[in-house]
Amino acid sequence: MSSLQQTRYEFTAWSSDAPQSASAARSTNKVATNASPYLINAHAEPSEGNPLAIAVIGPDEERRSAALKALAFSGRSGAREFSGYPPALTDVPKMLEEKYDAVVVDLDSDPDYALELVKSIGANGRATVMVYSSSAHPELLVRCMQAGAREFLRYPFSVDEMTGAMTRAEARRPMAASEAKRTGKLLAVMGAKGGAGATMLACNLAVALAQQSDQKTVLIDLDLPLGDAALNLGVSAEFSTMDALEAAERLDGQFLSKLLARHSSGVFLLAAPGTFVPYHAEDWPIERLIEVARQEFDNVVLDMGSKLDLMNTTAYRGADTVYLVTQASIPELRNSNRLINQFFAGPTPKLEIVINRYESRMLGVSEEHITKALTRQAQWRIPNDYAAVRKMQIEATPLVLEDSPIARQVRKIAHEITGVEATAPAKKKNFWLF
Repeated sequence: MSSLQQTRYEFTAWSSDAPQSASAARSTNKVATNASPYLINAHAEPSEGNPLAIAVIGPDEERRSAALKALAFSGRSGAREFSGYPPALTDVPKMLEEKYDAVVVDLDSDPDYALELVKSIGANGRATVMVYSSSAHPELLVRCMQAGAREFLRYPFSVDEMTGAMTRAEARRPMAASEAKRTGKLLAVMGAKGGAGATMLACNLAVALAQQSDQKTVLIDLDLPLGDAALNLGVSAEFSTMDALEAAERLDGQFLSKLLARHSSGVFLLAAPGTFVPYHAEDWPIERLIEVARQEFDNVVLDMGSKLDLMNTTAYRGADTVYLVTQASIPELRNSNRLINQFFAGPTPKLEIVINRYESRMLGVSEEHITKALTRQAQWRIPNDYAAVRKMQIEATPLVLEDSPIARQVRKIAHEITGVEATAPAKKKNFWLF
C-alpha cells in the first residue's frame, strides 16, 4: 500500500455565514486550526468495487491521523479528513450525510458539540455516524446512542475494530437507485412491558395490511429468542429470523424469500426459532435484514416485543411509525413514561401510543391520569375482549379475520397506514394446537 500523501484544501461549504449558536462559537474558537477548517484529501490506492465514501472529522491531528491509518490498514483508503468541527450546524450536516456513507467524529475535543453534530448528521439515518474516544464510560455510551451514533470506536484504534465497523457500514449503505426495487413502510410494534400485547397487535396489523390486494406485507419476529408470532398465526416455520441474521452478509431478496413462511391470509412471516437458542444479534445484521425486506415488501411489520437492545438500530431509528403498546395500569404506564422520555423526546420516528385491553370505566385510572403519565394523548384504544383473544390463542386464528371490536380497531390502524379500508374475509378453517 502506498503511503498517504496529504494536500490541504479550504472547503468552502464549511464556511457558513449563518448565525452561530453560542456552543458552536465556543467549539470553533476552541478547536479549529484556522478561521475556516480545512479538508485534507488523503490519496491512496483506490478500493475495489464501490468503496465507502468516508469522512474523518477531528481537531486533534494525532488522533485524526491514527484514524486514517487504521482505515488504510482495514482496506478503506481515500477517506476525507476535516481538521475541525463545522462552525454551524445548519447545511453542513446535510451535506455530509449526502456526500459520505460513513462519518467518523472525534468525541473528546468537545463532547457536547460533537454529539450535536452526530445528531444533526444522523437525523435521517442514511449515513453511518461513528464516534471515537479514549473513554468508554457507560454514561458517555448512552449519550452517543441517544445522539444517533451507530459505532463507538476506542482510541487507540484497533484495526480489527475499525474493519468490523466499516464492514457494517457497507452493509447498511442503501443500494443504488438503479438496483433498489422499493422502499416499503417500516412499522415497529413494541410493548411497554412483557405481556402488554405487542405480538397480538403486530400479527393482526400485518394480516390486516396483507388483506389488501396491493399491499405485500411481511411480519418479522425480532423478539428473540422467545418470540411467538408464529404461534399466534398458527404457522409452522422451517426457518427463522436467526437464520437470516446469521447469513446477513449474503442476504438478498431471493435468499430472504426462501426463509419466509406464508399465512393463508397472504402475510409472509419470518418467525422466531421454534426452540430456545440463546442469541444476541448485532446491530448491522438487523439493519441489513430490514433493508432487504423494505426493498421487497410494501409493508414491513416488526414485532420487537419489549426489547430495548433494538433501540439503536434501524428497527427503531428508521421506522415510519413506532407503535408503543401499553395498558392503563400503573406498571405499564410507568414504563411507558420512561420509554417516551428516553427515546421519543427528540427528532425520533413517529410515535403512536396504543392502549390495549382498554375499558372506559377503569377503576382508579382516569383519562387525565393516563394522558399525564404518557405525557401525550394516546392515538389508539383497543377494547378489552378476553374471549376473542383467548379464542385467537387457542385456534391460532387472527382476530382481524373475523368481526369483533378489537378487529375493527386494528383495521382502522391499517386504514391510516394505507388510506384503504381493510375488510375481513370469510372465516378460515380453524387451526387447533391441541
